[in-house]
Amino acid sequence: MTDPRPYQSESGPGEPGPPSSGPPVAPPMPVSVPLRLSPKVLLIDPVRMLPSLLLPLVGVLFVGGFSARSYIWAALGVVGTVVFAVVRWATFTYELVGDRLETKRALISRSVRTIPLERIRGVDVSTPPMHRLLGLAVLKIDTGASGGNEEAGLDGVTLTEAERLKTVLLRRTAPAYPLDPAHAAHSAPAGPAPAHVAGHAEREIVRVPKRWLLYGPLSGAYLLTPFAFAGGAIGLAFQWGDDLGVGRDVAWHAGEWLWERPYLLLAVAVLLVLLMPVLGGVMYAVFNWDFVLKRRDGYLVAERGLVNRRSVSLESQRVRGYEIVDGLAERWAGVVRAWAIVTGLGDSRTRGQLLPDVPRPVAYAVTGEAVGPYDAALRAHPPVARDRRLFRAIFPWAVLALLSAVTAVVTGVTLGWILAVVALLLAGVGIPLGLDRYASLGHGYDGARLSVRSGSLRRSQAVIERRAVVGWRLRQTWFQRRAGVLTLIAGVGAGTGGYEAIDVSEAQGVAFPTEVTPEWLTPFLGGTEGSSPA
Repeated sequence: MTDPRPYQSESGPGEPGPPSSGPPVAPPMPVSVPLRLSPKVLLIDPVRMLPSLLLPLVGVLFVGGFSARSYIWAALGVVGTVVFAVVRWATFTYELVGDRLETKRALISRSVRTIPLERIRGVDVSTPPMHRLLGLAVLKIDTGASGGNEEAGLDGVTLTEAERLKTVLLRRTAPAYPLDPAHAAHSAPAGPAPAHVAGHAEREIVRVPKRWLLYGPLSGAYLLTPFAFAGGAIGLAFQWGDDLGVGRDVAWHAGEWLWERPYLLLAVAVLLVLLMPVLGGVMYAVFNWDFVLKRRDGYLVAERGLVNRRSVSLESQRVRGYEIVDGLAERWAGVVRAWAIVTGLGDSRTRGQLLPDVPRPVAYAVTGEAVGPYDAALRAHPPVARDRRLFRAIFPWAVLALLSAVTAVVTGVTLGWILAVVALLLAGVGIPLGLDRYASLGHGYDGARLSVRSGSLRRSQAVIERRAVVGWRLRQTWFQRRAGVLTLIAGVGAGTGGYEAIDVSEAQGVAFPTEVTPEWLTPFLGGTEGSSPA
């Protein structure tokens, strides 16, 4: 008789038996395990809640007359904050399940957020000061569908886990090298990425020298920092004055006292103006310290920041061009800033930054290497565009000067003559400003990328890949129609969604789209159907 029992090797149940003639059995798939944030984040959450708790706690102490009972209630408030932070930490998990990321929060009700990995457009890793002290990081995920806010965020993962997640989440573009099997598992234990994976194909494009941080105040974006600090201090005085024993009446009387002494106000204003380049430069350096742009595994990675170190990854396949911006002061110094034009990127003005203020040749070289060069001259716009800019820059001030002079003659008030002289001076300044605005106008096409430029106080030149153009729009106001010019807008599914060539001639408004996308427009311009593109 045949033994009905299944065959078992003499070497024991745990050892392999003889080879089987059946199909090979696939190894078991790794089991996905829900993960939590680092427990160290519990040291950060109560500290971050202190500003919102400060006023209630101070109020409790004042109302209770600083008695023992008031101190007990204040202590209970602090303990409640800590308990709340612990509950938030214990009820939040995240998990990589197949081709999606899931974040769950479960206390009374259960909330699950699912993000397909194919929708992820970027992953940012930042390390604020307290996180850096504890070896933690903040990981933000952007899908492009969330506007200026991230789709999901993990606030309080270890640096090692942040780098692991970043590698996994951005691995949608297939690398040219084999992945380590252990690293390929989405739910692999937290640990450093293998050296041949994490460091493969990483190449530094540019590192901004420290001396170039001196260009920061030229951008103008940080020059209002002293006034922002002064306004914030005044706002805090009015908001917290009553709780700190300084009523609003006291602050109001102090303001009246200062108003009655205009020389003090003038001194404060002069001090703030003098502090503009200093504090502006300091803030600029804090945000752009040790700026590095590198290419890593199909991504452009920009790292910057002194207090809060931030790393932003932009998928190269979704970069459709770049924008080079400069102001008057920057133009005189020969420096520019650069941003990437990326499809589906939320908060592109911050996250898409390719370069802070750097010399113009460096910016052109870096954007050409990172995105692609533009190799054609910009074409001038018709002379009527110059006349329109001069008219806008001069006419309003000339009218104001005339009205002020007439008022001074009729009423005999000296102030009218002062306003007339100031208006005439501003009209004179408008002449070079208008000419510079006209000189900044331009558009061009080099066979692969098109470019449009405009502006003076803030001049911007956008360089866009031809494949990014999804449509054209012609816009013409009543004044433009009388002047025979129009605004040509290239519709782009990235960046701001459209880039304008302002005040081009009507002939240019037809010829330029025909040159860039002939297959769209040639059939409507008298060409035979089915003819090859020009």
